Amino acid sequence: MTMTDHAQKVAVARRFHATLLARDWSAVRALLADEAQWTLPGDNAVSGVVEGADAVTERARRIAGYGVKFQLLHILSSRDDVALGLRNTAERDGRRLDEHLATVLRVRDGKITAIETFLSDVEGMNAFFVKA
Repeated sequence: MTMTDHAQKVAVARRFHATLLARDWSAVRALLADEAQWTLPGDNAVSGVVEGADAVTERARRIAGYGVKFQLLHILSSRDDVALGLRNTAERDGRRLDEHLATVLRVRDGKITAIETFLSDVEGMNAFFVKA
C-alpha cells in the first residue's frame, strides 16, 4: 500500500465518521460503492448483513435514530483496510448503550465497498437495539 493509498483510505474513514456525526445521509451514500455491504454481529434490529449502498445508508440512519453518539477514539490501518475505533453511547427507553467497537472499512478507488463491525458487547447491543 503506498502512502497515497493509505492517506486516501484514512481520509475516507474520517469523512465517514464526520457524515455519521452530521447525520448527513446523502454524504454517507456518496462515500459508498453501489455494491457496498455492512455486517454487524448480534440478533437485534440492526444486526446482520445489508447489501447495497442504499441499504447501508439506511442502516446508518437507523442506528443514529436511536440517539447513538459516535465518539472516534482512533483510526487504525492494516495493509489493505482502515478501521474506526469508536465508543458508541446512547440512552433510550430506560436502556443504556456503552460499547467499544472497531468498524473496518474496505476502501477501493475512493469508495467504501464493505463495512464489518466488531463489538465489545454483543449482548448489550442486542438489549439496546431490541427487535420490534
